[in-house]
Amino acid sequence: MNRNGRSPPVDERLFLQSVARALDVLEAYAQNPKAKSLGEIAAAAGVNKSAAQRIGQTLLSRGYLERAEDGALTLGRRLLDRSFDYLRSNPLIERATPVLMDLRKLAGERIDLSLFDDISILYAIRLQSKRETFYATLPGRRMPTFASSGGRACLALLEDSEIEDILKRSDRRPITPKSLTDIDKIWGKVREARRDGYAYASEEALIGEIVLAAVITNGNKRPIGAVHIAGSLSEWSVADFRRKYAPLAIESARALSG
Repeated sequence: MNRNGRSPPVDERLFLQSVARALDVLEAYAQNPKAKSLGEIAAAAGVNKSAAQRIGQTLLSRGYLERAEDGALTLGRRLLDRSFDYLRSNPLIERATPVLMDLRKLAGERIDLSLFDDISILYAIRLQSKRETFYATLPGRRMPTFASSGGRACLALLEDSEIEDILKRSDRRPITPKSLTDIDKIWGKVREARRDGYAYASEEALIGEIVLAAVITNGNKRPIGAVHIAGSLSEWSVADFRRKYAPLAIESARALSG
């Protein structure tokens, strides 16, 4: 769970502060992943410089940090091993991959799978189209639930009180000048998703891009993720894109649900 989200309850008697501080050091790279000095790590992770040095050396010895040319510490390649482990251990990702590959061939546009994670969604599969920005090709990126089509599709299945709680805890800063941040307008998009069975966002995450998404549910009809289809407004009107691709997203999400 990210720092702004709701973490599961923990028995404080079993909580290891040293492990938490090591994870804080790794998470210090989240906002700015460039190589950092010990002082920068200490400031970003909220630990003193001595602790940053000890933790940094430990992570360096295990390959989770590496030494940059200037001597600073940067994220290590060993982290990719753990990402690989997670991706191959998640049954939804395994089940979704062939379905999304078929959808990519049929749609000819970018196809994503996101995982619902409280105030954010996390992209786990990203199948590129003919034009992409760098960040749109990378799995592992988080987006605010309130601002994303997949997030709104997931919100639409929750009780109103759950939605209110998520929106209250969300940092509703705009991603683009067209991002919706007003509570009433976000609620309008959620209600629209409840009515239509999918959600869409036009230029709210990237100028010139439209994305629509349909929710994937578990056996209890709770949202666990979403299937996204993304296109360019230089090639599509919003109405035409929705008309063509909403049924495809809904069908794929239903195939992965339960």
